[in-house]
Amino acid sequence: MSALVEELNFKDGLIPAVIVAADGQVLTLCYMDAEALHKTLETGLVHVFRRSRGRLMLKGATSGHVQRVREVRVDCEGNSLLFVVEQEVAACHVGYRTCYYRRYEADADRLEICEERVFDPEDVYGT
Repeated sequence: MSALVEELNFKDGLIPAVIVAADGQVLTLCYMDAEALHKTLETGLVHVFRRSRGRLMLKGATSGHVQRVREVRVDCEGNSLLFVVEQEVAACHVGYRTCYYRRYEADADRLEICEERVFDPEDVYGT
């Protein structure tokens, strides 16, 4: 892991991580601190630093929709990561496989849902 960490630039202690399914679909963008990266590499499951909660979390800990790491890539400047993963069920907490389930329609100046929901959040997280 030290070879990887030496290449990284953790701005303000965090580094953005793009999470992509093995089929190429972008699932989400999250942030990692050094501890989240270490846990991810140690376990093979994506861990993130949740800025809104100020803590480390296993992605999918509540839902069981974990992300199994298949490949790790580093960008040319060492300031972001890309993880290729096998996604269990869905990445998005509102029920979609990807967090990018809305498309901007410029001619109508609106956001439109362009993906199908794959689970009901109330069934997984309650109310």
